[in-house]
Amino acid sequence: MLDGMREKSIGLPATLIYVAILWTLYSVGICRANQESFDETRPNIVFILADDLGWGELGCYGQTKLQTPNLDRLASQGMRFTQHCSGAPVCAPSRCVLMTGKHLGHAQIRGNRQAKLSFPEFSEGQHPIRDEVITIAEVLGKAGYATGAFGKWGLGPVGSTGDPNRQGFDKFFGYNCQAVAHSYYPEFLWDNSKQVRLNEKGTSGHRKPPEGPIVASDWVGQNYAPYRMIQQAEAFIEANAKRPFFLYVPCIEPHVAMHPPVETLDRFPKEWDQQEYRGGNGYLPHPRPRAAYAAMIYDLDRHVGRILDALDKHGLTDKTLVVFSSDNGATHAGNNEPDFHVGGADPKFFSSTANLRGFKGSVYEGGIRVPMIARYPGVIPAGQVATTPSYFADWFPTLCDAAKISKQDVSYPENIDGVSIWSVLQGAGTLDKRPAMVWVFPEYSGQVAVRWGDYKLVRRGLATKKPSDWELYDLSKDPSESIDLSVQFPELVEQGQAILREQTDENELFPVSF
Repeated sequence: MLDGMREKSIGLPATLIYVAILWTLYSVGICRANQESFDETRPNIVFILADDLGWGELGCYGQTKLQTPNLDRLASQGMRFTQHCSGAPVCAPSRCVLMTGKHLGHAQIRGNRQAKLSFPEFSEGQHPIRDEVITIAEVLGKAGYATGAFGKWGLGPVGSTGDPNRQGFDKFFGYNCQAVAHSYYPEFLWDNSKQVRLNEKGTSGHRKPPEGPIVASDWVGQNYAPYRMIQQAEAFIEANAKRPFFLYVPCIEPHVAMHPPVETLDRFPKEWDQQEYRGGNGYLPHPRPRAAYAAMIYDLDRHVGRILDALDKHGLTDKTLVVFSSDNGATHAGNNEPDFHVGGADPKFFSSTANLRGFKGSVYEGGIRVPMIARYPGVIPAGQVATTPSYFADWFPTLCDAAKISKQDVSYPENIDGVSIWSVLQGAGTLDKRPAMVWVFPEYSGQVAVRWGDYKLVRRGLATKKPSDWELYDLSKDPSESIDLSVQFPELVEQGQAILREQTDENELFPVSF
């Protein structure tokens, strides 16, 4: 073998060849050791993330028009949280909080900044997380888990420090860039570092409002990206059915643009759509915008069903912790077509926020409170509802607890902001004590929020010449944030301000002054 390697490695010093061989043998031994010593009581972990799904858009959260039978079944078999919040009110920073366990006061990524602004060599992708950032995928991988991500990434281009393959994922298939994910029929998807052509000519998710008739089929390509990504996720389960795995499925539904397969529209009542969306609020026009939105959420639910079926098929249901949530709230309002929100979404028609205040891009509850369901048969009690406040920063320590990875483990990072909710998931009720939940968000005019106990302090307009006054709410009595208590309780305003000052680092790329 060595002679053959010498023949194929002209000019390579023999010492390096021997070192390479020894390292290969050592690595194989480590992998085998990890698999052989892996505690069989540790669960597989599946984390499914929706994109811009509102808190009230699932049947199990009170929705009556949108169909979500698989997610409703998941909730009946597991635990549903009513006060779970995302890491941020928009995509990239929310995913950064989820992956790193650090809230927005300490997270590197606080907004949807494009990578090319700092790294012109990249034509797509968002600002990359740094090499030294430790993700939950890295920690689980070092503990013996196979790791795969299938969907939308948004934390750094292929080839950057934020490349998912450099941040703990053995396998990635999907959209690297959030902007590309505005199209459901893109020209290509990424298979690790390789582009895989999906459509001969991609269909853009953005068009100027057209004149004349609007035809849904005009925006449809040959291959629908969500179906391909779910196929890859199913294949990952099959390939790793006999070893522990961490499967991360960040779906793109129901983020606009709205162009689901045309045949899915007929599932929903024609009388819903008395008005077409002409594209005045951006993205793509659609003749049946309400049916199109419903079709996207129905497809999202079917993706969940396929993942659950794959676990059943391989006998993994009782060995797997499944978590479902959303990266932020429902799509916010547009400017030119007042009957629709951005991209033609209609959250008012669907009661998408269930009377919570605000939408995506806002630190009010409607922008950050999201559905969260968790199932682990025999461990998480079935059909339970948890009211304890929690958010994305909590998932890093929670998944480590589920995988029996302690803070003393050499791969466990320091200064995680979240707190484990593993005991709550096992039926312990509420947490005895939890640290404050923090959002420091420079975009959408600049906003901050902090929740401690039942109180939440908010300030908006921080990037403008006239920031708003501080607002204080008691969420236990006023979840819609309609009664400002700041004048009545100035001492609580000062308490919240002190928490924010203590919990906010300087961040040159994403500065926030409050």
